[in-house]
Amino acid sequence: MPTVSAVNLTAQLLLLLLWATHPTMATNWLSLARMPRSRPVSGAAPCGRLRGLSVGQVGVCRARGEVMESVRKAAEMVIEECQHQFRNRRWNCSTTPRGVNVFGRVMSQGTREAAFVHALSSAAVAFAVTRGCSQGELERCGCDRKVRGVSPEGFQWSGCSDNLSYGVAFSQTFVDETERAKGMSAGRPLMNVHNNEAGRKAILHNMQVECKCHGVSGSCELRTCWKVMPPFRRVGAVLKERFDGATEVRLSRIGSRTALLPRDPQVKPPAARDLVYLAVSPDFCRLDPDNGIPGTAGRRCNGTSRLAPDGCELVCCGPGYRAGRAEVVQRCSCKFSWCCSVRCQQCKNTVMIHTCRE
Repeated sequence: MPTVSAVNLTAQLLLLLLWATHPTMATNWLSLARMPRSRPVSGAAPCGRLRGLSVGQVGVCRARGEVMESVRKAAEMVIEECQHQFRNRRWNCSTTPRGVNVFGRVMSQGTREAAFVHALSSAAVAFAVTRGCSQGELERCGCDRKVRGVSPEGFQWSGCSDNLSYGVAFSQTFVDETERAKGMSAGRPLMNVHNNEAGRKAILHNMQVECKCHGVSGSCELRTCWKVMPPFRRVGAVLKERFDGATEVRLSRIGSRTALLPRDPQVKPPAARDLVYLAVSPDFCRLDPDNGIPGTAGRRCNGTSRLAPDGCELVCCGPGYRAGRAEVVQRCSCKFSWCCSVRCQQCKNTVMIHTCRE
């Protein structure tokens, strides 16, 4: 019969093995996007079987199961938006064919790409949960009724304002859980939590106002307004701008605590809305299956641009690119009919395409 010390040692070895095989626990929940919609993501039994969730996140799933469908939607949003924003970059948010680490080992490095994914992920959870509240899909929340009174512009606050505070609070509970469980004294957890918060602020600082006019014949004698979130495409674009201006930082000790400060002392400290990163990114040029990097061989690029991110000289790296002609089918000779339909012909055109060399 094994001794208590032997059992403890075995448990420790199993824990080390778990961390070794799942080096990027913080974003593994994105693997929920791979699950079929017919499979439940809430309830005591389903929560325990969800791959990619940390122990703490499983606890959140069991305690607040109604929100987990919104989390699944958020995972899908992250992949779609990341691939849209980086469609013309060397790293184009390519996903791995299987496993819980959707974006591959790129996320295990403290690069600016990892910073962007963390920010986008936390924003997506806040966004999806808030939308679920406003649409009446969640029992524990609804519209934000705290926005009341008359604004300085003279309109009446009313209607169903998006309950962003509820979505942000859940995002902090669910997305940040893995980092806080590790402790906030190391560089990577500090980096991830900072970028998570920057993602949520990208929604908060871009809230919009929608209004409805009241009065005779649309005179707008009274205007009632409410606050709504920006489109998620706008959130992705804001974070993409933050990605381009991200600050490289290092772990520093200030008194009895640790903090992230710019590696270059001439650079001003990053604001709460800025993205930060710890490690320089790889060039993403060559195929590296172990790290989930597909390389740029065979990628389409813009042969007429030199300085744009989608230009062949930037995308294709060393091997260069080749030009060729291809026949494409496009809509042409479109005509608008009186009943609002459009009729078009199919035309074949020869166009010049550019692709990166092998």
